[in-house]
Amino acid sequence: MTTKIYIPRDSAAVAVGADEVAQMLGQACAERGLPVQIVRTGSRGLYWLEPMVEVETAEGRIAYGPVSADELDDLLNSDFLNGGSHTLRLGRPEDIPFLKRQNRLTFARCGIVDPLSLDDYRTHGGYRGLEQALALQPAAIVEAVTQSGLRGRGGAGFPTGIKWKTVLDTPGPQKYIVCNADEGDSGTFADRMIMEGDPFILIEGMTIAGIATGATEGTIYIRSEYPAAVAAMEAAIAVARSSGYLGAHVSGSSYGFDIQVQVGAGAYVCGEETSLLESLEGKRGQVRAKPPLPAHQGLFGKPTVINNVLSLAAVPTILAEGAAYYRDFGMGRSRGTMPIQLAGNIRRSGLFETAFGVTLGELVDDIGGGTASGRPVRAAQVGGPLGAYFPRDLFDTPFDYEAFAARDGLIGHGGVVVFDDTVDMLKQARFAMEFCSIESCGKCTPCRIGSTRGVEVLDRIARGQGVAAGIDLIEDLCQTLKFGSLCALGGFTPYPVMSALRFFPEDFVARVPLAAA
Repeated sequence: MTTKIYIPRDSAAVAVGADEVAQMLGQACAERGLPVQIVRTGSRGLYWLEPMVEVETAEGRIAYGPVSADELDDLLNSDFLNGGSHTLRLGRPEDIPFLKRQNRLTFARCGIVDPLSLDDYRTHGGYRGLEQALALQPAAIVEAVTQSGLRGRGGAGFPTGIKWKTVLDTPGPQKYIVCNADEGDSGTFADRMIMEGDPFILIEGMTIAGIATGATEGTIYIRSEYPAAVAAMEAAIAVARSSGYLGAHVSGSSYGFDIQVQVGAGAYVCGEETSLLESLEGKRGQVRAKPPLPAHQGLFGKPTVINNVLSLAAVPTILAEGAAYYRDFGMGRSRGTMPIQLAGNIRRSGLFETAFGVTLGELVDDIGGGTASGRPVRAAQVGGPLGAYFPRDLFDTPFDYEAFAARDGLIGHGGVVVFDDTVDMLKQARFAMEFCSIESCGKCTPCRIGSTRGVEVLDRIARGQGVAAGIDLIEDLCQTLKFGSLCALGGFTPYPVMSALRFFPEDFVARVPLAAA
């Protein structure tokens, strides 16, 4: 009898030896005459346990991890193929506390299925959402998404249904669906995980969006640093097309929709939707003035839906289970689940999908296990490199768009980066200004010049030159950036800078000159 062994091909798992484990385990089993089938899956997102290897047994899958190549003989000698006892044995994956506490809707299949097996996808509930969508009128699909409370998971939190309705109601012979997969925030990896581990859910979500709005063409704009995600999406699109789920007659219907992949040009600012459109059109990635909104005049001047990967990947569940089912998760105006990414100096790093409402403290201390260094947590940055630094005093903040905004913070793409008590917050503030100056598209003066001046002022503060006046100037610069920038790159840079100043003022004192000063 052939035993199935599941080993992630997720980039994070590969980075710590998953490919070597898969190759050597296959060889070791062949040499011992043990019939096995190694299935390369996505990751379940327990990154501190990668490579996590699962074996199919009579009592279900049994996980072991983190597994290294030099431990394989010992594992096989311990009756690993039958779920035998070993120091690396984790038990049933679903019983691991980190997984057991989650509400996995978007990531329900990730780490379980073969990412490129359409049979696996359908067996685990895939394309049920599309079936429901094909039985509805476009306006009814849009209404379901609206009633679900789904908001953009890329940062702004704009209601997805309103964006779709605007495109549906805007006349035009050609409309587009654009998926923003230019995931560039520090500490974020959810988009990549979905594309590498469950690509059909994104294809299904985009297809539903096309049917709902009258769009016939879709593009996934993937950052160039994600070659494995690009390959996975292109392969999955080919499978979906050959199986009739993309093309002139989607699933045998009268609706036509197809998808292509576009590799990004390597600029952080292209994560901003209008810069992304400029890049897609073959131009330099620069921010467009709004209005007109992309929903009215987007890609090539046509009505365009631009959604993040996680927004589109949530749609199949909403259509399959109903708007009320999805809306029942969450709190306030933040409905459904959020795939939260725990990174930085944290003991248990990984992806934790849960309903909105969990507090930042629960995420960092309870779920994440505190710092990897064992030192006290000093701050957590939520929302990428332009998110605010929250001190321990704010760890009671619930993960909710409005709750974070009320405390001058951002949820953004759901990344949480943890720092221990050795972090220098002046250097972190300087990094934010430098990051903005490097990544600025250069179109607007506040972002282009203000961030450069900000670096210079912070360097003077570090040298003890006019500290009080420098802090006043930084605060004034931040106001100019926040309210004078054309897009969120300049507009959000003040969040990390001002939170560092506000909550960690003791770090803004004279010290040894910075290397770049």
